[in-house]
Order: sequence, then C-alpha cells, then structure tokens
Amino acid sequence: MAATLPAGGAHAAERGVVRQLRELEREHSARLGVYARDMADGRTVVYRADELFPMCSLFKTVAAAAVMREFDRDGEYLAKRVFYTREDVRRAGGGEITQRDENIARGLTVAELCSAAIAQSDNTAGNLLLRELGGPTAITRICRSLGDSTTRLDRWEPELNSAEPARATDTTSPRAIGRTYARLVLGDSLAPRHRELLTGWMLANTTSGERFRKGLPRDWAIADKTGAGSYGTNNNAGIAWPPGRPPIVLSVLTTRAEAAAPRDNELVAKAAGLLADALG
Repeated sequence: MAATLPAGGAHAAERGVVRQLRELEREHSARLGVYARDMADGRTVVYRADELFPMCSLFKTVAAAAVMREFDRDGEYLAKRVFYTREDVRRAGGGEITQRDENIARGLTVAELCSAAIAQSDNTAGNLLLRELGGPTAITRICRSLGDSTTRLDRWEPELNSAEPARATDTTSPRAIGRTYARLVLGDSLAPRHRELLTGWMLANTTSGERFRKGLPRDWAIADKTGAGSYGTNNNAGIAWPPGRPPIVLSVLTTRAEAAAPRDNELVAKAAGLLADALG
C-alpha cells in the first residue's frame, strides 16, 4: 500500500496521498483499492492495488472490446441485429435501454448493445454481449490475451454482483483492471476504429456523475465505466485527460463487510479527487 513517485521531486500532496487514502478508507468503514498512472511521466499511486475486489459491471467495457476484436472486420458485425425477449431482460435484472418495448420488438445492433452496456450499464446488454462471446469465461480469456492474469468473470448478470468478501470468482484488482483499460483505450490492442468507438462509448457514460465525474476537475475529459453490487461494492475505472497533457489511468474499487451495506459514491469521488491532486 504505497505510492510510487519519482525520486527526489515529489511534492507534499504526492507524499501524503497514501496516508489520505488510508484515512478516507477508515472514515468510510470500507475497503478501498486504488491504481492511478500518469501516462506523461509514469508516476503511479497505488493502495491495495493488487488485492481482489468484486468486478461487477466493469466487465462490460472488456466485453464490448472483445466482440469488436474477435468478430468485427469491416463494421458488418457491429451492424448485426440481436433479438432477445422480455424474459432475457427479467433474468438479467433489467436494463434502461433493453427493457423498452420498441427495442424488444426490433432488436438492437451489436453496436447499440455495446453503447447501452457501457454508457447506461445496461445489464441485459451486458448478458447479450456475453452470449455473443460464448459466455462469461470469454472475459477471462480476453484479459489473459491482454496480459491481465488477474481479472476473471465466471457468472452472468445479475449473479456476478453478489460480491461476497471471500469470493475469488468475478473479481479483479485495481492495478489489473486499470492496466487492461489502458491497453484497450490507449494501446494497440484494438484496431484504431474500434478503439475510437470504445472510447466514445466510455466518454458518453451516464453512470459516474456522483463518482469520478464529481471528484475529478470539471475540465478533464473522462472515459470511464462504473460497477456496483452487494456488500456496498462500488467501482469506477477509466481514463482521464487533463487539458493539454497526456492522460491519467484511474481505477477506484470499494467494498464493505456487510451484505446490505449501502454503496458509497462519496468515497469513490473523494478518492478520485485525491488522485487528481496528486497526479494532475
């Protein structure tokens, strides 16, 4: 649980950020995991960065990337229309986009499912992307192909959000998911066109207004994804672009000891603010 900073020149905010994160964790009675990397100079801040946390809906970004990487060559696959039933929506626990009558009637394209899964965290869209990939373990496989030996998905929505403290399935770590997102959005793991689409869906995210988008400076562009589950699990991961400079990779994962514990958006927002102060 330490910050990794350049020798000699770290200012007080950087030197104290781990202490502040520890105090924040104690104040909110939660377990907090953080990974942040400044792509300009390689500075990192890590706190419980290699501990396992429930992944929840953070998988949806990887699912969208995976269907593009594995199946789409000329845009034809993204234009494919996928049909589903109201029972599919019920089993997944709902979905803002997929539950609409007109969408059930006409189906949604793969591109529309990707957008809904990321920008609205639509559970049914997430399951339909998993169905296209052959099931949840495809997320584990794609992560391994990206050099991520930690992240794994084993179940479908909504069971994957059960988030029991001792569970090893459906988990990731702050460092692992942060690096995976960086490879997808900033690296060459996707074709340029697919990378642009993925980034656009993440920039359009509507679910982090009280998390990253509250804690980070308003003039930063943010491409991110949230996740939440039982035991107060509340996650946010993505890429942020301060004005006029290279991006910062951020992941903040939180969970609590009680199954019915409420999700704490303020904890995520405050942690993001500390990272912005340290690296921004």
